[in-house]
Amino acid sequence: MEDLHRLAGRLRRECPELELRENELMAKYTTFRVGGPAALMALPKTEEEAQAALRAARKLGVEPFFLGNGSNLLVPDEGVDRFLIKPAGRYSVDPLNRVWEADGTLAAGGAVLLSRLAAAALDMGLTGLEFAGGIPGSVGGAATMNAGAYDGEMAQVVASVTALDRTGECRVFQPEECGFGYRRSAFSPGDWLITQVRFRLTPGDPASIRARMDDLTARRKEKQPLEFPSAGSTFKRPPGHFAAALIDQCGLKGLTVGGAQVSEKHAGFLINRGGATCADILELIDRVREEVLRQTGVELELEVRVLQ
Repeated sequence: MEDLHRLAGRLRRECPELELRENELMAKYTTFRVGGPAALMALPKTEEEAQAALRAARKLGVEPFFLGNGSNLLVPDEGVDRFLIKPAGRYSVDPLNRVWEADGTLAAGGAVLLSRLAAAALDMGLTGLEFAGGIPGSVGGAATMNAGAYDGEMAQVVASVTALDRTGECRVFQPEECGFGYRRSAFSPGDWLITQVRFRLTPGDPASIRARMDDLTARRKEKQPLEFPSAGSTFKRPPGHFAAALIDQCGLKGLTVGGAQVSEKHAGFLINRGGATCADILELIDRVREEVLRQTGVELELEVRVLQ
């Protein structure tokens, strides 16, 4: 904790324009709406601010955690004594929150929400990102986990990824260097802070693009419990199976621990029905995994990450 106090002081002196927050309640930053305070958070709006945060942390021996939109994250109720860096920007002109055309590609800062990115592609008459419109993540987080839905995923449309390593050095990754796989990439271990992604899209008919997006939105509303806080699919798809089908087969729909519940609408979603704690959700995860393993022999792997 002392190192984090020193880090905060150093950053305020060396980079006064960088927004810092101390003891920030993480329930505000996760789509599960649970989590205690993080000791220190930096919200850079530019690559230069992010580099300043990384370099200062390295000098003091502090290991940062890179936060996207918190749509795939659980944070303990007691909080974490960690330094979090969250690409941010209140305005569309802030570099890390900007969407623009660049050399025949659509480019976006790491903080841009996928819903906004998909809307921008629609406005420009570009097809390929329709699948992303309903994913509640940021561009940086989506590239990190190769987010996908409805037969689309980031690996299909990424033209390049610009990221900073833990020393603040910048590197541009070509698609073949990104290591994309099922819900993973070369960035998954958490050693790179993604500041920009360029997308390889194709011209399309705006009416057809909108119709596809509207169709996917309707399907999500029909099948997913969007009215409750969650992290989407809690478990990865096991080889040869579907996690939701296994959970349903085991009779676990509606299973409840405190304020956490296996959705009765979609068994792959664990939801916060109101007042859930991180401890409730983790206990529910354990019970689901144990029962699915007991009944089917399949071991479910978490898609959600737990911040320690």
